Amino acid sequence: MSSSHQTPATTRMFARVLGPFLIVVCTTAVVRTADMRAVISEFAAGALWPWMAGAFVLIGGLIIVALHQHWRGVAEIIVSVTGWLVVLRGVLLLAFPTAFVSMANSVMDMGALWRGACIVFAAIGLYLTYVGWVPATRPHAVSDHARPAHA
Repeated sequence: MSSSHQTPATTRMFARVLGPFLIVVCTTAVVRTADMRAVISEFAAGALWPWMAGAFVLIGGLIIVALHQHWRGVAEIIVSVTGWLVVLRGVLLLAFPTAFVSMANSVMDMGALWRGACIVFAAIGLYLTYVGWVPATRPHAVSDHARPAHA
């Protein structure tokens, strides 16, 4: 991978959304660890929430997959893989809500591992936020001093 590789505009746009999203959701989940079991239980209590969440999650993932198939740089790979993982999550919520909730409860039982994973995803969110919001450099920009003066 070349250091002169420019991050595509679509990657930067998705990073602007996914980065802060991962930071807020993952940090909040860690801070509210004690509440997460109740959140999962209430989510699973009816058939409507998994269906609605699955539909919205699936459309969000499909949008990422449809608009972002870049696999050259780290940020590009993260965004593309995230899109596919979101699609998978949406399908699981729609087709297998009981299994999804069971997996969520199993992950919650892992305690420190679950919190560690949330921290890792929040760090990925920080990286994506940086990629998305820090101005892109123009490697071939000519400074005003190097331009010839016109009379």
